[in-house]
Order: sequence, then structure tokens, then C-alpha cells
Amino acid sequence: MRALRILLVIGVVLGGIFAAVDRVAVRFAESEVEGRVQGTGATTGSTDVSIKGFPFLTQIVGGQLDEVDVKSTGIETGTGGHRIRISRMNAALHEVKFTDGYSSATAARATGTAVISYGDLTKAAGDGVVVEYGGNDKVKVTGTVDVLGRPLSQSVLSTVTLADGHTVKVHADKVPGKGIPGVEDLVRKKTDFEREVGGLPSGLRLQKIQPTADGLEISVGGTDVRVAG
Repeated sequence: MRALRILLVIGVVLGGIFAAVDRVAVRFAESEVEGRVQGTGATTGSTDVSIKGFPFLTQIVGGQLDEVDVKSTGIETGTGGHRIRISRMNAALHEVKFTDGYSSATAARATGTAVISYGDLTKAAGDGVVVEYGGNDKVKVTGTVDVLGRPLSQSVLSTVTLADGHTVKVHADKVPGKGIPGVEDLVRKKTDFEREVGGLPSGLRLQKIQPTADGLEISVGGTDVRVAG
């Protein structure tokens, strides 16, 4: 009985040591991955990585992690001379496999949510344009145009849609004063716009968009998502 108790104590101690070493390894790996998560042509303000599952060491030996949660803020990308900023994005990466001596990583699938604030959308819209929440899944876009030498400020309620899995499109439902020749075209040149959201990891696409009081909330997802390397 005494020998059995000694073996149990040793087992508990060794288990505790293994768990401690495993957690230290996880923290080190998370720090390394944070510096490697990347998009294409984008810069990121900060990235926080959380590796799920226990034990971590057996996962890494097998060359695959069950789940990795990534939280990024201030993702800035530029395409076609325009820049747009993603305020924050949270993504869950599943079945993350390592290749090329652990220098590259690809997730079998990924899901998450990105948010573009109205302040950042205003900056991306163009000079003299302000974008706000319009309620009922709409955005309110205000722009100033020149009509017969006089400035005319117009606000419209607009619908926001996605195109091609990477482009945000803003289109006014209707324009006040559209009966006046040329006015609608002038207003729409200010209030209607589209911006490509580039810089996301290869394989990750924009899937659904909804205006909320806090900004444009965008569901993202994809398969074979390349997250490093």
C-alpha cells in the first residue's frame, strides 16, 4: 500500500510538471505565432493568439493544432489608391497544419467576425462624405455637392452589400431631389462607393455584412486558410 501511495504521489508530481511545461510551451508558441500571422499587403496594429486544447505538446509533435483563436486590431489595407481599416477581427482557426519545418501554417477551416467602424468607413469613403448608422440595417451617408455654384448637402439612407467575397458596396436607396436634372448623378458620385477589403489571409472571405450601431459587422470564413508563411 505504501508503495502504491508513493507511485500515486510521483504520478501526480510528474503530471503537474508536465502540465506546467505544456503551458509554458503554449505561451511561447502563442508569442511566436502572433508575429507570423499575416495577410497580403496589410499592416496590423496588434494580434493576440490563443492556442486551444490540451496537451499542446502532443499536438505540436503531430504537426497540427485543433483550434487557434486569433484577435487582431487595426488591420489596414490599401487597394486601387484607397485605404480601408478593419477596427477588429476575431477568427477561430480549426485543424491548423504546419509545413516547411513549422514555418508555414494552414487552417482547414476558419470562421470569425470583423468590424469596420463608421469613423474608418468615413475615412475610406472620400472627401466631404460622412457615414453613420441609419438604423434598420441601413447606413446614413451625407455628402456635399456643387449645384449651380452653390454647395448642397444631402443625406441618404443606403444599403450595404458584399461583392466577390472581398468588396463592400454602399448604394443609396433613393436620392432626394432626383427629379432635378443631374442632381441624382452628382449626389450618387459622393454617396455611392465601393471599397475592396484586401489584406486578409489567403482563403478567408467576407461572407455576410450587417450595419449595427457600432459599425459594419462582417462574418468571415473560408477553407484552406493560409495564416503564416
